[in-house]
Amino acid sequence: MSTNESQSDVARAALKLPRHVAIIMDGNGRWAKKRYMPRFAGHKAGVEAVRSIVRYCANKGIEVLTLFAFSSENWRRPEEEVSLLMDLLLTSLQRQVKKLHDNNVQLRFIGDHHAFSPKLSEKIVEAEQLTRDNTGLVLVVAINYGGRWDITQAARKVARRVALGEIDCEQIDERLMHASMALHDLPEPDLFIRTGGEQRVSNFLLWQLAYTELYFTDTLWPDFKEEAFELALRSFASRQRRFGHTGEQMERLQGA
Repeated sequence: MSTNESQSDVARAALKLPRHVAIIMDGNGRWAKKRYMPRFAGHKAGVEAVRSIVRYCANKGIEVLTLFAFSSENWRRPEEEVSLLMDLLLTSLQRQVKKLHDNNVQLRFIGDHHAFSPKLSEKIVEAEQLTRDNTGLVLVVAINYGGRWDITQAARKVARRVALGEIDCEQIDERLMHASMALHDLPEPDLFIRTGGEQRVSNFLLWQLAYTELYFTDTLWPDFKEEAFELALRSFASRQRRFGHTGEQMERLQGA
């Protein structure tokens, strides 16, 4: 970590409000089961929670919100549920993109989209093109995404540059790898939240979460509203982020 990067990280920590929040939205199925409803009802309720949290982040001044909507492992779920999830994503895009655009939200998608239907792929491209110049909250949706996939595709990009003679193997470093990753042009996540009671990162943003503060809550995603989010932000604000420094060093740097 360079001196400039270190000072930038220190300055960000001193603000106490995360610039970038990444969330695994877990618990939709269990939320529905508790109410004797089909799992898909939980996913629909989860969409409402997304709207609430996006609005809250935009109003709070958080710069980036990344949501893990569908992992590369989620294809293992029952075929009917996967199909319904894809339909729900398509419907949400058709209904919400214009509203996001009107509220100055920039929408991005990360992941391997080759497995999606042509119609869904088309809507994803249209949504990104419509909102790409917006200057408010950057909303990143990770679909068919996995952290290992992200690192692998970055390694392939770097390997191609070596094969073309653009760089030597000795030039490969963290900075070069990072530049080939998803989200490379955005601040790394300051705060990671997982709802639903599980305490693991589940192959989400493995590279990007290196110095991220982790927060786990038993609250199921459809119930994760502004009050629950505020608790996560308070927890984040109470922590001292050191980025490899000692606590005493951080206090001196933040006081400088």
